[in-house]
Amino acid sequence: MKKLLLILSCLVAVGCSQPPAPEKTVDVLLIGGGIMSATLGTYLNELEPGWSIDIYERMDKVADESSNAWNNAGTGHSAFCELNYTPETADGGIDISKAVGINENFEISKQFWAYQIDQGVLKEPKTFINNVPHMSFVWGDDNVAYLKKRHAALQHSNLFRGMEYSEDPAQIAQWVPLVMGDRDPAQKIAATRMPIGTDVNFGEITKQLVGSLTQREGVSLHLSHEVRDITRNDDGTWNVVVADLANGEKETSVNAKFVFIGAGGAALPLLQKSGIPEADGYAGFPVGGQFLMTKNPEIVAQHQAKLYGKASVGSPPMSVPHLDTRVIDGQKVLLFGPFATFSSKFLKNGSLWDMFAAISSDNIGPMTHAGWDNMDLTQYLMGQLMLSEEDRMHALREYFPDARDEDWQLITAGQRVQVIKKDAEHGGVLQFGTEVVSAADGSIAALLGASPGASTAAPIMLSVLEKTFKDKVASPEWQARLKEIIPSYGQKLNDDLELTNRIRSYSSERLQLVHVPVEADTAL
Repeated sequence: MKKLLLILSCLVAVGCSQPPAPEKTVDVLLIGGGIMSATLGTYLNELEPGWSIDIYERMDKVADESSNAWNNAGTGHSAFCELNYTPETADGGIDISKAVGINENFEISKQFWAYQIDQGVLKEPKTFINNVPHMSFVWGDDNVAYLKKRHAALQHSNLFRGMEYSEDPAQIAQWVPLVMGDRDPAQKIAATRMPIGTDVNFGEITKQLVGSLTQREGVSLHLSHEVRDITRNDDGTWNVVVADLANGEKETSVNAKFVFIGAGGAALPLLQKSGIPEADGYAGFPVGGQFLMTKNPEIVAQHQAKLYGKASVGSPPMSVPHLDTRVIDGQKVLLFGPFATFSSKFLKNGSLWDMFAAISSDNIGPMTHAGWDNMDLTQYLMGQLMLSEEDRMHALREYFPDARDEDWQLITAGQRVQVIKKDAEHGGVLQFGTEVVSAADGSIAALLGASPGASTAAPIMLSVLEKTFKDKVASPEWQARLKEIIPSYGQKLNDDLELTNRIRSYSSERLQLVHVPVEADTAL
């Protein structure tokens, strides 16, 4: 049925010509010039320096979509402050398993970047990562009780020891003066603070990784090149058709032994073009975001934190409000948000037809079921689209009571495409994480989804290697190299206090970050 639809669409298309003959064959072809392709390309070049690698990016520069510093929150997601990673259980406890997993993953990313500093691949750490304490802040009896339980539960993990908790307004005012300002003294509040939190410029990391890659033999970067089609060859390789957008959209094709689709929101339609059965049933739901931003130095100086609140009842995880210190190109600014937007585009620089073009006979069912089961998301988006400037400022003043309209401007961030997939119980489910989809033979893989995204690029790309190069990963040569790149590879920090301290010290020294040794808690 799917092949018939493809043939029919081809018959009505203008031209419907055969793809051009391949001009060359490469070992690895990476689609997308963002943090994911940059990270995977760096891994593969270090593991197999003799392999040829081509990178194709439709924009005229790398890191100009989701990886761009202005298109994401820049949080080094460690689950220190993100309350949605520690849900309350039915019996009133706190489930910290997801928080532990996310923190473990970010420690892998830090090790990967630290190694690249040692190799001279990444340069001055302050250009891409800076210490910014991670804080959670809540008000109201129920929320304060939750945060206190959360803090206590997290102390059972090595990774979260050292987190401070306070209900004292004077203490919280020392941490974040801006937040306390003209706040009602009768309001019951609580906060946690982790001093080793980070702000990360993922766009800068991408530029430096790609810049180093393209200086190596066998690696080529092709900007303003859009991948138009992906088809499997009889020998198991892939024919990738690419249009040169800066040269009259002239099409060429390349044979690739391995293809990675790291094209953000555009990954889904490209994965569908591959025709692999593993892609059946996947769909995407695009959601955009906006932030209020200020560069006023007097205001910025009063807030040194990524301060996350609690999402409103019924709101999706992506709606968690936060007031963030950002360091972008050496300048400190504050962002508050996000405020959701909706567009049928899968990329900020995409087409309004993106969502509709990705609908197929095998994903319409999961989309319908997921939509029916997520009416609260629809209501949330409708409410967000109706927000006025006054509404947004009111939301900001819940965190910064003295905020003035004239100090803040609204900026538009990037598009995120949430994953919808088949589900035996519900027919289709909407999920807010990331997912690697790969062919059974490991010759092609794609990354779908969003949060926590760029923060976990290094561990996610490790999982791509493990799914697509199983024999290579198991070999003594790759095992040895992976343990050089990621010193904790194959081990869990959460289970080993000494290892946690050693790895955090290793990363912090090279990335010029604060290191607070974790101490054993004999009370636990």
